Amino acid sequence: MEQRRLGTSGIVVSEICLGTMTFGLQADEKESFRIMDRSVDAGIDFFDTAEVYPVPPSAELAGDTEEIVGRWLKTKPREGVIIATKIAGAAHGWFNPPIRDGKAALDRVHMRRALEGSLRRLQTDYIDLYQLHWPDHGMRYDDVLEPLDDFVREGKVRAIGTSNDNAYGMMKSLWAADSGGYTRMDTIQNNFSLNNRRFEDELADVCRREKVSLLPYSPIGGGVLSGKYNDGATPKGARFSDYIQNGGPRQKAMAARFVNDKSVESTKRFMAIAAEAGIDPVTLAVAWSKQHDFVASTIIGVSAEKQLDPILAAAGLKLDDATLAAIDAVSQEILYPMG
Repeated sequence: MEQRRLGTSGIVVSEICLGTMTFGLQADEKESFRIMDRSVDAGIDFFDTAEVYPVPPSAELAGDTEEIVGRWLKTKPREGVIIATKIAGAAHGWFNPPIRDGKAALDRVHMRRALEGSLRRLQTDYIDLYQLHWPDHGMRYDDVLEPLDDFVREGKVRAIGTSNDNAYGMMKSLWAADSGGYTRMDTIQNNFSLNNRRFEDELADVCRREKVSLLPYSPIGGGVLSGKYNDGATPKGARFSDYIQNGGPRQKAMAARFVNDKSVESTKRFMAIAAEAGIDPVTLAVAWSKQHDFVASTIIGVSAEKQLDPILAAAGLKLDDATLAAIDAVSQEILYPMG
């Protein structure tokens, strides 16, 4: 599997990253271990998790995913796997962490508490990539970057990144790091897929010019690009099926963003392109995601080991010019399927 550098850091990772947000909810511990074992056997050496996983977050389950990854990690050589995790972020964010007391914030107290909690649950003495799950643009950036810089200097974190950020936040962070002499962000983890190409509007140029790597999540559009929600289907056990049928207002809104008339129609067309290319639509989506110069590693997520098959088929696959042109034509006709 191809290896790529995270920003300008010394960390090199596999072109596909295993996301773990299903571990402890949709995938029990036994299945999670099978997924991690199969991934490593296939050449994936980069795992991404978060302090509030599994998703959807709850006070009962928050932190369980890191614990599962930690127990698995104890059975393997630590240096053989690159581990990324995330601090939930500001108290006003969606992921206000139920695993920490009080109103969480991106300040020295809560960031230190979050890091120590993740280290404990992951049963490791360092984290390779530590990320802000949600930024807080209202804070002084020095107050966020200084503790992150401390973590790097202490050897508890090797590189830092952000997630769910915009061009303003990314550039402001880099400016503050350069001005204050702090460690720079090497990565940004944002939603990016055939059904959501907004990253290309501005952030892609930021990444290229500032040598920051994108770690795209939801490359299969939350499962939509597999075609399983086509024709009004709500498959049992699927995340958005549950959100549509049983979710609260926020979850229903998220489901509507991913599963709507435009996203289903574009998915049908992408499936036809995949058929023409002789590959699974999931393979097409993952291959397209990682075939960008600003992408380091595409984050995939599964709830069962067998779901890895079409994803792993994308390793090393390069889509030809005709296929890429056909994809672009669909994107130009159906603009922003995810709004």
